Amino acid sequence: QVQLVESGGGLVQAGGSLRLACAASGRFSTISTIMAWFRQAPGKEREFVAVITWSGRSTLYADTVKGRFTISKDNLKNMVYLQMNSLKPEDTAVYYCAVDQRVFSSTWKPKPSDFGSWGQGTQVTVSS
Repeated sequence: QVQLVESGGGLVQAGGSLRLACAASGRFSTISTIMAWFRQAPGKEREFVAVITWSGRSTLYADTVKGRFTISKDNLKNMVYLQMNSLKPEDTAVYYCAVDQRVFSSTWKPKPSDFGSWGQGTQVTVSS
């Protein structure tokens, strides 16, 4: 059973930056492990943001964040990060870390139902 704890959320002005962190603990296999960030704005469905393989060699991004957000990992610390730059008010949401095991494909369209373990979320608010 894996536990995920997010941190780093907060209030930032448009154009600013934040770095989210997700700490993974407990017993889990690193074979074919995928770690991802999703977000959910009020009244909207949870949506994919970014995903990274355990090796860190492969990543995918939602079109809405491509070029602004960067996902990365620190395997020694079992941490995954989301560096968010050039933030916009529409990036306001609760951001969730998720993990599962699957074979990665560059054509994959990640969905929340693809992931079995989730953190509690961290709020990101971007003011205009």
